[in-house]
Amino acid sequence: MLKIGVDIGGTFTDFAAWREGEQKVETLKVPSTPPNFAEGFKTGCEEMLKRMEPRVAEQIVVMHGTTVATNTVIERSGPPIALFTTEGFRDILELQRLKLRRAIDLLGDRVSPLVPRELVFEIPERMAASGRPRKEINLEAVARAAMQAKEAGVEGIAVAFLHSFRNPAHELAARDTIVAETGLQNVSVSSEIWPKIGEYERAIVAVLNTYVKPRMNSYIAEIERWLDETLPGAKLFIMQSNGGALAASEARALPVHTLLSGPASGVSAAQYLGVSLDERCMLTMDMGGTSTDISLIQDGEPSITGDAEVGEFPLMMPVTGIEAIGAGGGSVCWIDGGVLRVGPRSAGARPGPACFGHGGTQPTVTDAYLLCGFIHTDHFLGGRMTLDPAAAQAAMQPIADALGTDVIAAAEACLTVATSNMVASVLPYLARYGLDPADVTLVVYGGAGSLHGPLLASELGIGRVLVPVMPSVFCAFGGLVAGLTHDNVRSMQGVEVNAETTKNEFAILASHARQWLEGQSIGGGLCETLFEYRAEARYRGQSFQLTVNVPVEAALSGDLAAIESEFHRQHERLYAHADPSAAVEFTEFRVRIRGMLPTPVPGAVLPRQGTMNDALLGQRTIQIASLVEPNCNVYARGSLRAGDSVNGTAIIEQNDTTILVPPGFNATVDSHGNILLTKEV
Repeated sequence: MLKIGVDIGGTFTDFAAWREGEQKVETLKVPSTPPNFAEGFKTGCEEMLKRMEPRVAEQIVVMHGTTVATNTVIERSGPPIALFTTEGFRDILELQRLKLRRAIDLLGDRVSPLVPRELVFEIPERMAASGRPRKEINLEAVARAAMQAKEAGVEGIAVAFLHSFRNPAHELAARDTIVAETGLQNVSVSSEIWPKIGEYERAIVAVLNTYVKPRMNSYIAEIERWLDETLPGAKLFIMQSNGGALAASEARALPVHTLLSGPASGVSAAQYLGVSLDERCMLTMDMGGTSTDISLIQDGEPSITGDAEVGEFPLMMPVTGIEAIGAGGGSVCWIDGGVLRVGPRSAGARPGPACFGHGGTQPTVTDAYLLCGFIHTDHFLGGRMTLDPAAAQAAMQPIADALGTDVIAAAEACLTVATSNMVASVLPYLARYGLDPADVTLVVYGGAGSLHGPLLASELGIGRVLVPVMPSVFCAFGGLVAGLTHDNVRSMQGVEVNAETTKNEFAILASHARQWLEGQSIGGGLCETLFEYRAEARYRGQSFQLTVNVPVEAALSGDLAAIESEFHRQHERLYAHADPSAAVEFTEFRVRIRGMLPTPVPGAVLPRQGTMNDALLGQRTIQIASLVEPNCNVYARGSLRAGDSVNGTAIIEQNDTTILVPPGFNATVDSHGNILLTKEV
């Protein structure tokens, strides 16, 4: 089997490829090509195929993480769509939830819906909370509304009726009528996407799926056509928000599952790395060209949330818990009323940072790296791109003038502000999990992660920073280690839960999960199938709930006592309180299936025989911590061996990224080639 992982970012498109039975992982970065990101995919794939030379009859699997769906939502660039909802609930998208987005902003506006009110249609129907029809659906009204919507120019219709998570019959009947009357194929029903209580959130899921479907469908179709011509028989899978993958055909039908695919893929790669290194608690930091994302992995399990957001909209499906905390390498530095700010605007791939020489004139974080000496003009991307320091200086000069300082000091100030923005987000994030910065190992990746991650660690007091072998293409590498993953849910709110119902519900969910996996058309490529059981529970009377892992034995036998015991333990850990005598009620059961494909085995790096002179590239001047380091050693990562140790301040360069070893840190190469930075005590 030949596996190719692809991750498209705002600035670069990353590739990682591996052949079963071999150790080497081939990597590649090419510039992204907005707005037609498929061109960057094709260019990089062609180069990767030249390197890997596919064999006759070899099974080829392409795992693709993409931001097409995400960008469509953030940019609000989707086509006009309509929403069909229960009669009396026309304002569901306008009312949203009582909770304010910013608690101290009493004048703040609510989020503008993706569907204007004039394209929301009320349908006479009503399903009771029990799942029994209180008012049968009026299909003639559905047909009239569908024609009105089509005449208004919509390209899709979302259907979200009250209590459809209990009984989807009305939604399914409405979909069939819409398709029959209008011929529209872009019809999404909330009960098929995520059948859970919460009418607003469920409506948003259906709306998001409908909104991004045309653009995602077109993009995947173009990729599939190209693969059919170039690699007949290759199987295309799309990375999901839960860190796994699904078949391209299903991604075209349910693109809402791909909204966080790129960042989640990086967390899957970090999970794989952490298990192999026996790391118990890892904070991941993915810093690319446009943003920085963090996530948490404890005891080999990534954090999972049902409260994620995409753009300004809630995404209540279980996804890898990822939080955006700051700027990326392309984020613009600017003066706001005399105050230096970094981001959120980004120079993107074109024109990009000023030093890229593509016409950019605004100073960015990457320009600041260059001016402070962190990156070299001739060594960027392994020498494939030459940077322009004069352009960086010219772009940074207005910042220096506004601050009354020189250009280098202004560049360092930009990096300090970017780091401070990250600190302000990371500290409360860790506090929510009851963690101290000293408790975690920071795993850094993305094009700029291994440069800025050590700066963040130094500021926060994190004592361990792990730099993977291929940090710049780590999200693409995540495609090589991810499994085919699917979540099935059953709402238990209002249902009497006992041992028998628990056993039966988990068995039904597991059966549905198996059917899903069989439908992914991977053939005999799977090497293992894993099931994960979870329950959402709360103390009776609580207004919030916790998701707890359910032991396999407890799920199969319906052992409620074991599940409740785990709930009490988690409640104690998070809130320093538990009441084993109190009644526990379950609101949801979930089963996640993971079909595992062959994955790379971490390679071995031999220990050094002799001195490190061959790894030393030379010295250069850098500015860090308000000090000038005129003789900073620069090492080639490819020449470092297992056990090699480098004291900060130092720079370690590799073909696709640069690693900063700050003052007070020591960098050591492990037996697999990963680099661990530890703070000297």
